[in-house]
Amino acid sequence: MKLLQAIQNNARLQPERLVFISPTKQITYGELWRKSDQLAGFIMEHSLKEYSPILVYGHMEPEMVISFLGSVKAGHPYIPVDTSIPLERVEKIIRNSNAELLINVSGHEFPMEESLIRVVTPEDINKQYSIGSSNWVKDHDVFYIIYTSGSTGNPKGVQITTNNLQSFVDWMMEDFPIKGGLRFLNQAPFSFDLSVMDLYPALASGGTLFAITKEMIARPKILFEELKRSETEVWTSTPSFVQMCLMDPSFNDHLLPQLSVFLFCGEILPVLVCKQLRKRFPRARIFNTYGPTETTVAVTFLEIKDKVIEEYQTLPVGAAKSDTQIILLNEDNKPVPDGEKGEIIIVGPSVSKGYLGQPELTDKAFFKYNGQQAYRTGDAGFTKQGLLFYKGRLDYQIKLHGYRMELEEIEYHIAKSKYVKSAVVVPIYQDDKIEYLSVLIIPAEHNFEKESQLTGAIKKELGLVLPAYMIPRKFSYHKDLPITPNGKVDRKQIRDKVLL
Repeated sequence: MKLLQAIQNNARLQPERLVFISPTKQITYGELWRKSDQLAGFIMEHSLKEYSPILVYGHMEPEMVISFLGSVKAGHPYIPVDTSIPLERVEKIIRNSNAELLINVSGHEFPMEESLIRVVTPEDINKQYSIGSSNWVKDHDVFYIIYTSGSTGNPKGVQITTNNLQSFVDWMMEDFPIKGGLRFLNQAPFSFDLSVMDLYPALASGGTLFAITKEMIARPKILFEELKRSETEVWTSTPSFVQMCLMDPSFNDHLLPQLSVFLFCGEILPVLVCKQLRKRFPRARIFNTYGPTETTVAVTFLEIKDKVIEEYQTLPVGAAKSDTQIILLNEDNKPVPDGEKGEIIIVGPSVSKGYLGQPELTDKAFFKYNGQQAYRTGDAGFTKQGLLFYKGRLDYQIKLHGYRMELEEIEYHIAKSKYVKSAVVVPIYQDDKIEYLSVLIIPAEHNFEKESQLTGAIKKELGLVLPAYMIPRKFSYHKDLPITPNGKVDRKQIRDKVLL
């Protein structure tokens, strides 16, 4: 069944059922449908340009979900923007997307010039409307746009169509143990596409989402109280988040007795994490998935059973969903044999149409393969016995704690600091997984007595332009950095130096 129709049916059949629970508010399916209709009518009254995207600014509020549905019911894609994203980055998103309207559901004043974009809050919307399905976004229209890191210092807007999202949701409902009326953990901020893995399967199946906010995560005692209260049945997160929870011995099936499914995406899933989860939650099933934002959250999956844990030191990311093809190509664009490393190419109906307003980048990464949309992931991998293994990035793009980022973008912003002449960012691995970022800097002239003061000043500048998760943990200072014969910074030598 089509996604919006499925949500409408849930609102009609069980209007009093809770759909979203946040720390301060909860809403029912009936309220979600009625209020999103109200918002859609408001949007349509304001005669925005056709298909003009709408920014939704907030952090895990029920009004974010209302705004997402209100936007697409009015025929417009939405762009989720979490309050943790620095204002300079938000401004770049506004300019790149040419958005005319921002819905601020954060409960705080939006700290930016009104001349840049029109800002409204839920309080501004008070007329009742009933919106017909003829206004909804169509199959090939863009449903949402998620911004990811870009190598030039400018974020890239990945356009996901209604058909892309439908392909993903159908797969989740068919190949995973997700039946009607389950309770889903909503831990990933909406500006991170992992959130789509719990949001739309929950809405389509009549489930309930329980939001875990950044304030809860910062205070473990409150986090565990809220986890208990959540009665979660379907857990979706990065491996890093569950690793953090596993540090507390009380994270087990006594805390969450109903938990039946773990869904992981966004970074490498360590074998040790699976072993711990099998002990703590013996009745729960564990799934490893893989896919870039450009292919709608994930496209491969594997259930991690005891046999898989025993057999592999590095877990496979699984097999492709039935409507998708994975191809591995070498540098000459020729398919590689089984067991040999190549670039992962994803072909199928959940592959994005490209980056918003960036045709050159789109042409570089996307192409047609046997009439279907295909995406060059830039990820290295190999197949063995029908299973795909992920082997890291071919370029400088990485994933840290589930967040995708370009090392070049981080270097670009560090190098702009008045205290920096040159900088190279190096990911530090532990057990095949990136643990943190280290940056080597040739400093400019400064008046600080201690390196820690210099680091503090650079971090302060970075905090204005980069999200916290993109700021390196370790800073070191050098008179010079090694150079290759062709005049480029010798990253291999630097990496070896850092790991000494």
